[in-house]
Amino acid sequence: MANDRNWAGNYKYSASEYLFPETVEEVQDIVVRSNKLRVLGSRHSFNGIADTNASLVCLQKMNRVLALDKTNNRVKVEGGIRYGELGEYLYQEGYALHNLASLPHITIAGAIATATHGSGDRNGNLSTAVFALEIVKADGTVAVFTRDDEDGLFNGAVVGLGALGVVTAITLDILPVFEISQYLYENLPLGQLESNFDAIYSSAYSVSLFTDWKESTFNQVWQKRLAGEDHPIEGASFFEAIPAMAKLHPVPGQTAENCSEQLGVPGPWHERLSHFRMDFTPSAGEELQSEYFVARHHAYEALCAINELSEQISPLLFISEVRTIAADELWLSPNYKQDSVAFHFTWKPEWEAVKQVLPLIEAKLERFDARPHWAKLYTMSAERVQSLYKKLPEFRELLLRCDPDGKFRNAYVDEYIF
Repeated sequence: MANDRNWAGNYKYSASEYLFPETVEEVQDIVVRSNKLRVLGSRHSFNGIADTNASLVCLQKMNRVLALDKTNNRVKVEGGIRYGELGEYLYQEGYALHNLASLPHITIAGAIATATHGSGDRNGNLSTAVFALEIVKADGTVAVFTRDDEDGLFNGAVVGLGALGVVTAITLDILPVFEISQYLYENLPLGQLESNFDAIYSSAYSVSLFTDWKESTFNQVWQKRLAGEDHPIEGASFFEAIPAMAKLHPVPGQTAENCSEQLGVPGPWHERLSHFRMDFTPSAGEELQSEYFVARHHAYEALCAINELSEQISPLLFISEVRTIAADELWLSPNYKQDSVAFHFTWKPEWEAVKQVLPLIEAKLERFDARPHWAKLYTMSAERVQSLYKKLPEFRELLLRCDPDGKFRNAYVDEYIF
């Protein structure tokens, strides 16, 4: 593999080989003859969750749509397909997914394995669209988990951290196609969220707030409104924030060329729900990412706690994003049984300095039982992370059932799960 680093360049993989199967049978053969392996998606993890010093299985050649079920409103895809590719296919067929992450470039299997998400008060993370998974287990057999299973193990398998086996096929719930218009506002005072948090976040299908933490203000509000919803009055302010008069990039000073269409121009769901366009590389350069989830009712208090660290955070930051995610029933989801707010940090590539700030943020958020994103950078102890997941013992049992000898385990799984 020409590039043995992750998407952002901050992590170097230790794999002895990279394998590129094209069929389930090839995957089964690789699994049976391997003592240790992990699966690599779009390389958008920022820590060692996908790493191994043995074989890395790359599913980029397994990126096909397998079936479109118009009776039950579901689509079956291979594990290596990316959201942008599936989005275009579904749009042409008259369908949609309920949500997308900021980047359409990520693989579906990788996103659901780590509970990656978009935004929206009523929108669960991307994993909640999963109806069924097909996983090649350690013995080479294929296990099928569906939402209809009576044993309840489906809720444990979806956010599986890559530890149950190789996810070769995924069946997703789909919706009738819809359009989105994106409106941006600038300079929303933090204080407005004390009394108006629900009104701000329920003002559109999906809402994101961006801040660099230099002041007690959100630099930008991104509203993604459904076609047919009441659209804002031209020129009207939004809780003191003013309408953007030109297209914006979330990171101040960056060109908006690679961002999804703005200024209220309606367009297909898959070209608006993500912040960035599929045909552009979205990165502002090398970067680091961290993210923490707290229960929604703690949102304003947690924001104020982070704001107390503005002098330490802002010099190291490209931008921070705040989003809402609906509760779900998935065992290792940070949104398990709680409507959540996610605090995302896109850092400059200065790990030694960032590593000093993360414990400060984690200490501020500890009283809210903040859960870190599995695939991003954090410094919380394994003991603390494990204490935040009530179903972790059941997940360990499921993992051992699928992989009794630890073929798919790595240093990350051993530390944070066992």
